[in-house]
Amino acid sequence: MAASHFSTFLAEATVPEFDTDCPMSADCLYGLYVSWCLLHGLEAKPDVTFRTAMHRAGVDVHDSRLRMVGPAAADYILSSYPAAA
Repeated sequence: MAASHFSTFLAEATVPEFDTDCPMSADCLYGLYVSWCLLHGLEAKPDVTFRTAMHRAGVDVHDSRLRMVGPAAADYILSSYPAAA
């Protein structure tokens, strides 16, 4: 069975971060997912679908214990904090 694009997203754009006092928020995780989709030419699924998929993957979006990595992380960070004009 082929991996869902949600599991591919988790594998490519996140790594476990068990020793953090500041895990990624649900909104941040979804934003990372949207950036990952844009970089792969995919249409991002709605937030409710994303949260359901994360639940099925065993990810608690409110305490994910994940850290963002890779090109999607860079895109998300640059998109979230545009240069001051």
